[in-house]
Amino acid sequence: MTRRSFMKMLLSMLAAGTAAFFGLWKWLGPGSEQKQTVGPPSEEPSPSPTASPTPKPTAEAKDTGPLLSFMILSDLHINSGISEPSDKLRKALDDVQSYDPKIEALLITGDVTDAGTDSDYREYNKVMKEYKQLPPIHANMGNHDYYNVWIDKDGQWNKDAMPNGKTDDQTRKTFMKQFGLNKVYHDFTVNGYHIIMLSQETYVQEKPEVGEGAWYSDEQMNWFKEQMAKHKDDPKPVFVMIHQPLPAIGQDGGSHRLIRAKEFREILKPYRNVFVFSGHQHQDFRNGNPHYVEETFHWFMNASVGRTLNRSFQQENKATSQGLFVQVHADKVVLRGREFIDRTYIKEADWTVKLKSAKV
Repeated sequence: MTRRSFMKMLLSMLAAGTAAFFGLWKWLGPGSEQKQTVGPPSEEPSPSPTASPTPKPTAEAKDTGPLLSFMILSDLHINSGISEPSDKLRKALDDVQSYDPKIEALLITGDVTDAGTDSDYREYNKVMKEYKQLPPIHANMGNHDYYNVWIDKDGQWNKDAMPNGKTDDQTRKTFMKQFGLNKVYHDFTVNGYHIIMLSQETYVQEKPEVGEGAWYSDEQMNWFKEQMAKHKDDPKPVFVMIHQPLPAIGQDGGSHRLIRAKEFREILKPYRNVFVFSGHQHQDFRNGNPHYVEETFHWFMNASVGRTLNRSFQQENKATSQGLFVQVHADKVVLRGREFIDRTYIKEADWTVKLKSAKV
């Protein structure tokens, strides 16, 4: 089975579950009178959330310009056998490198590769070496970055022979070596702002029950809690990167979701001005699906660089490649969807979030 046919099979399975999910949503989802809304189902559209209106600047607020600018890329899906994802990554990097003033960090929220093979990483490095003026790059792992267990010795997708002599541990080590990490999750600061990269720690070779879900260990969750504790009574925004999106409020996730979601939300609850970014869903910013949900934190769902999908997950828009540009100001965070093909901002993806100065 080729990679393309395997992916088509996965997408068909996802689309088939849409109707069942929405039937469950009708009975289990939060009532329409609630302001908070939940995220979309597994790689499928969800009811439109009610986002807070853009606050008007106060008279005393003096904007001195952006204090930090970064670009978030997701779902590159670099594949050594297909040139299109690499060409789209080049479009994105051409755009990133052209910004003036310069972007100060480039974040990749999972699915850097299509299958996590050595040849996929060689292709990724081939593209990246063409660019000499990129900002520091940070990445976390997505489910596709673990897909090497599906690839046989002939480079073909072989479900029946999984794990094809491979292990999840080997996949993690390849990713960590690529990005110079000691663990698949990490954090860093840019211009005094804290960015946390949470990461899927295992896949079906070690834990078949996780499916395509994001499993975080006790160690990672405790580490995450410790990182957030540094921001007690601190009004500065914190930025948290995940790959798979969250399930409905009050639920833990399964396949295609962050599994320990209830604990994740509890960790964030005491803090104000937290921004969470997910990928995985590949949804075009212009197709009407929600990309911003306000909970106790601000959750933004990115589009895809390498494989942007339409609303029904059945068709790839080959003429588009998208990411999310973020600028941090003293009193607000401005977020704008970016179309890399023609280097324009996307009007359907334009948000300004006022920062809270008092503890909630």
